[in-house]
Amino acid sequence: MSTILIKNATIFNEGCQLTGHVFIRDQFIENITEPGQPLAEKADTVIDAKGKYLLPGVIDDQVHFREPGLTHKADIASESRAAIAGGVTSFMEMPNTIPQTTTQDLLEAKYQKAAGVSLANYSFYMGATNNNVEELLKTNPALVCGIKIFMGSSTGNMLVDNPESLRAIFSQTPMLIAVHCEDESIVRKNSEAARARFGEDVPVYLHPVIRDEEACYKSSHLAVELATKYGSRLHILHLSTARELELLTSGIPAAEKQITAEVCVHHLLFDNREYFTRGNLVKWNPAIKTAHDREALMQGLISGKIDVVATDHAPHTLEEKQNTYFKAPSGGPLVQHSLIAMLEFCRKGILTPGQVVDKMCHAPAMLFKINRRGFIRKGYYADLVIVDPNSPWTVGRQNLLYKCGWSPLEGMTFSSRVTHTFVNGKLVYDNGNFVSPQTGMRLVFDR
Repeated sequence: MSTILIKNATIFNEGCQLTGHVFIRDQFIENITEPGQPLAEKADTVIDAKGKYLLPGVIDDQVHFREPGLTHKADIASESRAAIAGGVTSFMEMPNTIPQTTTQDLLEAKYQKAAGVSLANYSFYMGATNNNVEELLKTNPALVCGIKIFMGSSTGNMLVDNPESLRAIFSQTPMLIAVHCEDESIVRKNSEAARARFGEDVPVYLHPVIRDEEACYKSSHLAVELATKYGSRLHILHLSTARELELLTSGIPAAEKQITAEVCVHHLLFDNREYFTRGNLVKWNPAIKTAHDREALMQGLISGKIDVVATDHAPHTLEEKQNTYFKAPSGGPLVQHSLIAMLEFCRKGILTPGQVVDKMCHAPAMLFKINRRGFIRKGYYADLVIVDPNSPWTVGRQNLLYKCGWSPLEGMTFSSRVTHTFVNGKLVYDNGNFVSPQTGMRLVFDR
């Protein structure tokens, strides 16, 4: 039995800010003490967090850790370390690995691998295809985060474009359906036009022209239409356009919504001007679009139309990224930097730390119905992060933990730094050092 006391922390949780103390026993938060209340507990370990933030651990609902089959880019062990260093204590990983996670046996193989190597808590999506509906229906909603549909091809080409297959999935699946929305026919048409003009030397700044607003909106509209018709629980991943916000609602608590949406950190940080300086390093699907889109997405986040902030962490090697446009894969690494990047918007007065916590910790826990995580509450798992809000540092190759060895944020200076990360009551990360070999746990869902 181990005990930890975190004292004098500035706690951001459930819309409140207070200076107080959190007492951890074994895996769980046992007590939360406000100033003026006696500290009766005596702990094995005491951490004075005066002047620092104490936040729930970030839950990232969209990552690609590339295992199995693509481990030259990343693996569960390496990327979970990077996640922990960035304050991400739980992740949900995508099915476009090799082999693709489209059967129950392959899904369970991922869980077995993660159980031995992941520092963070984990869950894995079951991948949809045009012909595996029966296999999808075997998925246990209490043990798996959701079903993933690529309604637009991306890395791994798991495109689901058969109308009958889509109707079957939306009408029969009882659990959350997460979708990548880009209309493939529009993307192909735009690609052909770009090739006709430039051959294989298409400039990367045309990425948001090829994967344009119409491709995103048409596909997202179809997903919303299907979910509305069949009463499906829909979660739209990585919104990238202002127009898609028309499909969403605000004024309803996130936990009560049938249709929810996510925005990724890179769509809030960057716009299409970055293609001229960072090139393929900021090539993601869906594409980073205009400054107007970026600003609208931030307003959608603030208004409550957008419910979750995630990363779509998707590493590739630098060599792969240096290819010509059509050969350079889309995606990049972000889990080590997502929390501090979002806290930078607080420094600028755009967001508050409470809003960041709501979108990165509380909302994923509520929308996916994760058991006892995402909040600083008595009886909840002690997944916690301490952040020093006044410790500037610059992202560089020497401080990256991604297996791919690069970041689209290199050269950027952030004001905040993650100092401590706790997973299931264990101090795993302490001021740049990994101090416990403790592995994470499989996420469980109250469904």
